[in-house]
Amino acid sequence: MSEDRGLSASPADWPRALFYVALLFSCYQIVTAAFHPVSTQVLRAGHVGFLLLLVYLSYPLRGNARPWQPLAWILGLAGMATFAYQWYFEADLIQRSGDLTTTDMVVGIILIALVFEAARRVMGIALPIICGLFLAYGLFGNHLPGDLAHRGYYLDQVVNQLSFGTEGLYGTPTYVSATYIFLFILFGSFLEQAGMIRLFTDFAMGLFGHKAGGPAKVSVVSSALMGTITGSGVANVVTTGQFTIPLMKRFGYRSAFAGGVEATSSMGSQIMPPVMGAVAFIMAETINMPYVEVAKAALLPALLYFGSVFWMVHLEARRSKLNGLPKDECPSAWAAVKQRWFLLIPLAVLIWLLFSGRTPMFAGTIGLALTAIVILGSALILRVSSTAIRLIFWVALGVLCAGFFQLGIGVIFGVIGVLVAACWFIKGGRDTLLICLHALVEGARHAIPVGIACVLVGVIIGIVSLTGVASTFAGYILAIGQDNLFLSLLLTMLTCLMLGMGIPTIPNYIITSSIAAPALLDLGVPLIVSHMFVFYFGIMADLTPPVALACFAAAPIARASGLKISMWAIRIAVAGFVVPFMAVYNPALMMQGGDWAATLYMLFKAAFAIGLWGTVFTGYFMQRLTWWELPLGFVAGGLMILALPISDELGFALGAVFVAQHWWRARRALTAAA
Repeated sequence: MSEDRGLSASPADWPRALFYVALLFSCYQIVTAAFHPVSTQVLRAGHVGFLLLLVYLSYPLRGNARPWQPLAWILGLAGMATFAYQWYFEADLIQRSGDLTTTDMVVGIILIALVFEAARRVMGIALPIICGLFLAYGLFGNHLPGDLAHRGYYLDQVVNQLSFGTEGLYGTPTYVSATYIFLFILFGSFLEQAGMIRLFTDFAMGLFGHKAGGPAKVSVVSSALMGTITGSGVANVVTTGQFTIPLMKRFGYRSAFAGGVEATSSMGSQIMPPVMGAVAFIMAETINMPYVEVAKAALLPALLYFGSVFWMVHLEARRSKLNGLPKDECPSAWAAVKQRWFLLIPLAVLIWLLFSGRTPMFAGTIGLALTAIVILGSALILRVSSTAIRLIFWVALGVLCAGFFQLGIGVIFGVIGVLVAACWFIKGGRDTLLICLHALVEGARHAIPVGIACVLVGVIIGIVSLTGVASTFAGYILAIGQDNLFLSLLLTMLTCLMLGMGIPTIPNYIITSSIAAPALLDLGVPLIVSHMFVFYFGIMADLTPPVALACFAAAPIARASGLKISMWAIRIAVAGFVVPFMAVYNPALMMQGGDWAATLYMLFKAAFAIGLWGTVFTGYFMQRLTWWELPLGFVAGGLMILALPISDELGFALGAVFVAQHWWRARRALTAAA
């Protein structure tokens, strides 16, 4: 994958200088999040400077060779110099805002060029080309005909907009990347290094490994659980997929189907509360809404999504007569929890903080600090034979969890310092310290593709803000959708899927939401629902051909064609394509409106429709479907997705007929066989 092209999978194999730069980057982010020693402008500039330094030190100009170090250091330090310039001349830049000096112009142009090249090295050429077109529009758009023409802007105005202030490269996405996203990436990295992946997979294996289609169900459940700490679809594929895909193949699943299950399950991690993906934090900041509201809106669609995948896996297992593992070969779910239960403490505290109204930055900082305390403390306490001492430690940890509001962040980090010192002198403790160091470095590595995408899309935000072109595009969508909301939704969906062929979910969401979401709002779609609609189809773009990033990430593990995996993923992820449309026509599905009866009705209707479509796309329910049952089930499910006056009644009636006659036919066949 492009995000792993420049860096080895193990921090131990990195060049020493690169290791320490990544470590310094993580330390900078933790200190600025916990103690706020600098202004928000300097915070963003430092984040961008470290990103540029890491990219140029680790990603080559082309191919997979190691970057030529003299040039890498020159370009990387040039990126850090833009940070130093913003910090040292912060007051002067504020005073002369909009009136750039020659030095300002040089620094601004260098920053823009470095960001474009860094993004090309990390993600390929597609996103830089799109952003380059917006940049060209800002400079030369006054020569275009008709409504697309703007009044014209000079180079210094464009550079000022993009390289200084908070509406360009240092815009909202960069701020979110430098605060919430980085902290949650570090949080996930610490838990991964501590063995959370093993906990999730063992837990899922214990619950479902011995059931019909067990290996595939393990993939669904473990990916959903991993989504609570990673929020990254592709990262989820290459971590849990290393275990689940070979396991599925070993027990008879086709290679393409196994890859499709893992890719579909992993992409769902970005819509799975409480952490979700980086887009959720950007969305909360963009629409000025508490993060808990975003998570609440995503909850039912996420459950429907994973329920759909689980149902498809079950039907495929029944159709192909695939049994699970022998029960004695499966680990005990509760033994896995008993062995690593302490890793759940930071996750539980994080969820409580997020849903009690605390800011994501505060929740992420506390969650990260508590994770470090749990990892370091457990390394010490597990080497103590006395049950009483162990009990005292866990009670003290409970008191710390309960009282961290009064203790303050300084005291909490002081506790971490004491634990670090203790681990240094205890046998085996240094191995734990090394795990923590690797977690810090891995966190910086995982932040690179997300961070550099957030920085580059600032070009689009800056130009759209400067020229007002979003209102022009919104006008076109409004004109199309005046008499047909469905047509506007379809156009928005196709835009998301096409953009997703070349760019990641984050810039896809930012581009489409800045253009299409305001138009959908004017057509009567609630604000959060319109943004969620764009978000969901940005995720689906990673499953749809021809690019299908998540599917091609699973391809080398499954040893199957990425295109074949993608075709299976589309069938498995049917909920991801229909639920957003249902939510637009009835926002109760995203818990908008406060009517619980309507929400429960929509949940039941969506589950029934998705269940019917699952049987149609696998061709199996209690037994194989006949040729005439396929269109009957498809039409019944489709009617419940539509929002016409009597479509629900017809859908439920046809669905009941489908289920009743199929049950009767299957029971008669079973009686005849006996």
